[in-house]
Amino acid sequence: MTISTIIFDLDDTLLWDKKSIAEAFRLTCEEAAEKLGETIDFSQLEEDVRAAARTLYEAYPVYAYTQMIGINPFEGLWGDFDDPTPQFQEMKELVPSYRRDAWTNGLRSYGIEDAALGAYLGEYFVAARKRSPFLYKETFEVLEQLKEKYQLVLLTNGAPSLQNTKLEITPELVPYFDHIIISGDFGKGKPDASIFDHVLKTANITAEEGIMVGDNLMTDILGSSRINMKNVWINRENKEPSPIVTPTFEIDDLKQLQQIVTSI
Repeated sequence: MTISTIIFDLDDTLLWDKKSIAEAFRLTCEEAAEKLGETIDFSQLEEDVRAAARTLYEAYPVYAYTQMIGINPFEGLWGDFDDPTPQFQEMKELVPSYRRDAWTNGLRSYGIEDAALGAYLGEYFVAARKRSPFLYKETFEVLEQLKEKYQLVLLTNGAPSLQNTKLEITPELVPYFDHIIISGDFGKGKPDASIFDHVLKTANITAEEGIMVGDNLMTDILGSSRINMKNVWINRENKEPSPIVTPTFEIDDLKQLQQIVTSI
């Protein structure tokens, strides 16, 4: 059956989220050096803060919920999570201390004991991430080519407030999509089959009429496979294949997508 609908993941498929987070860390470490008046090994401090953030994040009671919805520790470092579910409200209460403690503990691991600086950098990181949106250079070119011929759906894991913030700071993306579905609104995240069934109902298509495009084998590709939907793994970083998840197609540049969908 001919493909009528292309479903895109957002983070690290269209938006270059890893680069945005890395840039926010760089800017914040730069600010730390300026405040301290000394040279800092940015990569080491970033590594220490990332490790501290993971340790804190995994200990919170709400951690299982974040895993189910699809929110990683570094999104917790800049999101406000002002969303209606009790779990998101719990996160909203947690994140100010989480940001403070992640940076304070990271500084301590690096060898700097300064709680006031940790608190300051925790908030500085939020602003730094918001002013560091990056997209892949081919994103708009590919969406422009596809928009006239296909229904386009954005399917993203995460908190609605945070994913919508990402879209607000990259407003050119939104008009390309007929539907935008966020796991936090639905209640379950990829790879749960139910959110893919929800996409089919929202877009009014069958699984055979859609194709999922994403960078994550264990969410985008596994989830779409569970409803027998074709999928495309965008593997820009030459990652090793998975022994348990096999994509229908694999590409390393979004520009290769049009040839795939027109050949099906």
